[in-house]
Amino acid sequence: MADTEEGTWLTPEAYERLTSELEYLKGPWRREIAKRIEEARAEGDLRENGGYQAAKDEQGVQEGRIRQIEALLENAKVGEATLEDGKIGRGTFLTVKLGSKELSFLIGNREIAAGQDIHVYSDDSPLGAAVMGHTVGDKVSYTAPTGRTINVEILDAKPYQG
Repeated sequence: MADTEEGTWLTPEAYERLTSELEYLKGPWRREIAKRIEEARAEGDLRENGGYQAAKDEQGVQEGRIRQIEALLENAKVGEATLEDGKIGRGTFLTVKLGSKELSFLIGNREIAAGQDIHVYSDDSPLGAAVMGHTVGDKVSYTAPTGRTINVEILDAKPYQG
């Protein structure tokens, strides 16, 4: 989901999972990668040391992940998914009809559904923005990035139970 003035919305489960991942990456993982880099460095010429380069590459990727998680958690708004008055909001799992096809997806942040094979749309994506605040049975439309108008019928909506 997008970062907004309101912050990034996360379920309590997603917040806990990200907090645990951050603790691991900043603690045990950093100690392990430092040890691997030091061991590879001891092997000699760093220009031809594949183990050293691989460890440094992994370190760069994971340090980026640490920064990403810290930013998410710093601005996180944690709450349970609900359908207040039946209206679609962050944390709603929907089934919609797009033309002749049905699509099921979560309105939120991909971190909420990490490890699950479901589509996730931000509440500020064209499709997400179009359905926000509507209810089952509503028909809405939005303009795709190509300029084409897409008609959407909301078939089902329920709070995400990840």
